[in-house]
Amino acid sequence: MLHRRLALAALLLLPFATSAHTEDAVAVKLPSRENFHLFLLVGQSNMAGRGQVADEDRQPHPRVLMFTKEGQWAPAIDPLHFDKPSAGVGIGRTFGIEIAAANPGATIGLIPCAAGGSPISSWEPGGYHSQTKSHPYDEAIKRTKQALEVGVLKGILWHQGESDSHAGTAEVYEQKLHALIARFRKELNASEVPFIAGQLGQFAERPWNEARKLVNAAHQSLPAKVARTAFVSSEGLGHKGDEVHFNSAAYREFGHRYAEAYQKLTQSQ
Repeated sequence: MLHRRLALAALLLLPFATSAHTEDAVAVKLPSRENFHLFLLVGQSNMAGRGQVADEDRQPHPRVLMFTKEGQWAPAIDPLHFDKPSAGVGIGRTFGIEIAAANPGATIGLIPCAAGGSPISSWEPGGYHSQTKSHPYDEAIKRTKQALEVGVLKGILWHQGESDSHAGTAEVYEQKLHALIARFRKELNASEVPFIAGQLGQFAERPWNEARKLVNAAHQSLPAKVARTAFVSSEGLGHKGDEVHFNSAAYREFGHRYAEAYQKLTQSQ
């Protein structure tokens, strides 16, 4: 009898996902697959987010969810990522809220997979990143395929390049970036999924060297060279004091800009 009761309880909970992200697990009801729009968040620390979390960043939105480290769906509250203990406010949550507002019939699912400090070489099959003791590309593919069991991939958001802004790596960055986009699309069976790349931080205290200019050029030229891609400017966005990571207000604004770029891209094509 006890086994029957436990089995019945498990069946009743199937439509729901629970979160271990918050102190108290929160149950969320998933929409139909076609109305669950998924977005993969990849790159390094400025995609993961390093902004200080405020109360406004921890307010759940009824139609914006996150795929947790444990592979469960939960309300999207910052920090979304779990790559390092320093994860905080990032681009994803604001982006999700903006996209949800523009698509009232859809629920937005964010799949956080960024790895702080990761070079683009670790975003290849088998690539290893020692700082996070992870295989960023392999793990992103695995998590995304798990998420795709209940939703539809609608976009890939990328912010990365600081770790490749050096002689010897910057020169081949564009080639690797184009290959990465093609690989993601092929592996996830999403040949036309939009790919949105954000610009590296433009901080007066840390002028760009020639290598960083090369990486920036690879990002900025994407729309002219790779179909269904967009570039998002970081003009005017400030850092948190370390001349590397954006501050919380800048991350939120960056999220708005990513959403605007995504909507322009998808509406025009």
